[in-house]
Amino acid sequence: MTSSDTPGTAANAPAERTAVAARDWSSAAADPQYRAAVVDLLGALAYGELAAFERLAEDAKLAPTLADKAELAKMASAEFHHFERLSNRLAEIGEEPTEAMAPFVTAYESFHKQTAPSDWLEGLVKAYVGDSIASDFYREVAARLDTDTRELVLAVLDDTGHAEFAVEKVRAAIDADPRVGGRLALWARRLMGEALSQSQRVVADRDALSTMLVGGVADGFDLAEVGRMFSRITEAHTKRMAALKLAA
Repeated sequence: MTSSDTPGTAANAPAERTAVAARDWSSAAADPQYRAAVVDLLGALAYGELAAFERLAEDAKLAPTLADKAELAKMASAEFHHFERLSNRLAEIGEEPTEAMAPFVTAYESFHKQTAPSDWLEGLVKAYVGDSIASDFYREVAARLDTDTRELVLAVLDDTGHAEFAVEKVRAAIDADPRVGGRLALWARRLMGEALSQSQRVVADRDALSTMLVGGVADGFDLAEVGRMFSRITEAHTKRMAALKLAA
């Protein structure tokens, strides 16, 4: 996942719009729709972190040096720690983590199957661009959450060090061979389209998350704001492409 300090993070302003109090999850009067939305969000994030751990471990096999391999292994460990935090929170509120994650397995697996990198550099761009778009989307959703849940979500979206690492390695490769830039730019555009489509599918398939985005939980926000949300995510992507020396 990527950090709020990464160039072009989309959701800094929206995260300050809502100040929902921490929830008592043991209360029988707890809003069932809000609870369902939170369980969906934590389940989606938990599986995303588990998938990121697996992918980084695989990417380490393609690393050109032992130092690069060790760096990716350290990042994979951080992603697994994020997964554990999310799983623990789900258990704390009385939900089975594997059941909360299950509805999102197909979407994630489909995305990763359609965007399997062919080499080390494509893997770095995928982690930087694809994960950053997902993180921006979840930060937007986090603006609608109670304080405890929002703090957890933002914490697990913190950068594991992959953003700076990816930018450094990709820019060095382009400096060494400018022809690499054209191929990676096309790859990043494809990732952008697939990542946005995945985010939209996740929301469309989960009624509670849809309601959280378009109204009905906290103060909600309208369809026009949803459009602005995706515009912010697109703008952040353009800035990240510039950081990589790639044309958007």
